[in-house]
Amino acid sequence: MISKVPDIPDLICFRYNPGPLRKGNKIIGNPVESKYGVSHDQIIDAYSQSIKLGVKRFGIHTMLASNELNYEYMVETTRMLLDIVERICEKLDITFEFINIGGGLGIPYAPDAKPFDLDSMASETARLFKKFKGINGWAPKLYMESGRYITGPHGVLVTSVINHKNTYRKYVGVDASMSALMRPGMYDAYHHIHIHGKEDSLLLKKADVMGALCENIDKFAVQRELPATVEGDILVIHDTGAHGHAMGFNYNGHLRPKELLLREDSSVELIRSAETMENYFSTLSFEPDTLTFEEI
Repeated sequence: MISKVPDIPDLICFRYNPGPLRKGNKIIGNPVESKYGVSHDQIIDAYSQSIKLGVKRFGIHTMLASNELNYEYMVETTRMLLDIVERICEKLDITFEFINIGGGLGIPYAPDAKPFDLDSMASETARLFKKFKGINGWAPKLYMESGRYITGPHGVLVTSVINHKNTYRKYVGVDASMSALMRPGMYDAYHHIHIHGKEDSLLLKKADVMGALCENIDKFAVQRELPATVEGDILVIHDTGAHGHAMGFNYNGHLRPKELLLREDSSVELIRSAETMENYFSTLSFEPDTLTFEEI
């Protein structure tokens, strides 16, 4: 057997894709169509080949859902991995150090959304591991990647109204764009918006909140009922801590904004400066290494 990996690690973890055996959610999609993971029919052979290459330690990973608010889905994902671990161990006589259920724990972006029930997930997952250990005499560790759950609620994008347009719809233009928050445009995702000083307004009208990119999907809200705005109004777009600056980009030459940290004592600290044109062009400022045609 020939390996394309120059140095075989001592520990290996394959990503398991159950295909038609499970359903994904809206964001992740159908597992059958996913480019990621080893299929159900391939998974035992994958570990068998790794054993032949000298691997001694094992884990297994999956990722089937994103921003899932139903805790039972995550419990079933744990059950799925424990079941496939039992199947692999029976065939290959190995044990697993961990299972990794990936990310997927959701946060309530909409004000009326029900929060993820972490306590119920924890108690039901613990029962699964207790049962597994009772049958097998050992149990793997549980890993997960809960970046959104931890950071998502703790960030906002603050932007100001710069113009209005009334055609087939009412449009509110702001000085941010999807270069600072691409989730609404990319996933048609909801982020709650409130207008500073107008939180209690009862005079609401439907409007699209738009950025300035030359893309029609550059929208923070579509037909959202909002108070009437004037230029200079401050809009606060909620729950951007996980997918704001981390997914930022410079399309159309848009510069990414500064980041401020609000501390518990109400002080505000600059933790990332706003990009400048000098930053934007910095990768073009260098002494070129010119080659002759013969050297190429």
